[in-house]
Amino acid sequence: MRQGRPSKSARPFHGGRNHTRPPRDPSGPAILYGHHSVVEALKNPRRQFRRLLATENALKRLQEEGIPVPQIAEVVRPGAIDRELTPDAVHQGLLLEADPLPALSLDMLRDDALVLVLDQITDPHNVGAIVRTAAAFGVTAIVTTARHSPEATGVLAKSASGGLEHVPIITVRNLAGGLEELGSRHFQRVGLDSEGETSLPSVPLRRPLALVLGAEGKGLRQKTRTCCDVLARLDMPGAIKSLNVSNAAAIALHVAASAA
Repeated sequence: MRQGRPSKSARPFHGGRNHTRPPRDPSGPAILYGHHSVVEALKNPRRQFRRLLATENALKRLQEEGIPVPQIAEVVRPGAIDRELTPDAVHQGLLLEADPLPALSLDMLRDDALVLVLDQITDPHNVGAIVRTAAAFGVTAIVTTARHSPEATGVLAKSASGGLEHVPIITVRNLAGGLEELGSRHFQRVGLDSEGETSLPSVPLRRPLALVLGAEGKGLRQKTRTCCDVLARLDMPGAIKSLNVSNAAAIALHVAASAA
């Protein structure tokens, strides 16, 4: 475990904290920061680590919690981590670079799977919150597209609070094609739509089940809607009828967990 500041050769791949960051290399490592995100990654035997920066206090906390600390860990001052991230990043003294998790495909899903399908949800905070909720409900996987979706790193990983280590993300080239493949595998495909013909609790849900969520504002695209077996709505009793997509996902998963 090395003491002191990281060497220049190991220093920022992002650019300084107060400078414009260049576009991220999509083939580069996943960037995980914050206590929960880093701890869950360190406990995940499928993760391959490249670099870990930790403050003395953060490292002490890891050791007190019995979290395995890799030999690559570098003890640094908080400012060294600050310079790697954006000004609003709350890193809690931990920054981990790791290889992306092994990719999965739709044909690897179990016959009793519960999956979430995300239709062009681009906000990493929302997707991260959905991942966190999915981990809490034991979701088998999240299906999304390579385009029009955030990478499983940085802000998304922080918002997921460790959920990325427990819920695989399956990336498909075309969402409609992915939904058709799920249909061929006898998945019940339920699209959440405010104009749905029936309320979600009234739908006789069964496994394998795919809950399909659209972006806030736009909702489900027309092609996505046609690939669903049923469109269901969430009836809200209060004055505000619409929900943040991550909150809608939580309610839908609660209904699904109770019924399917």
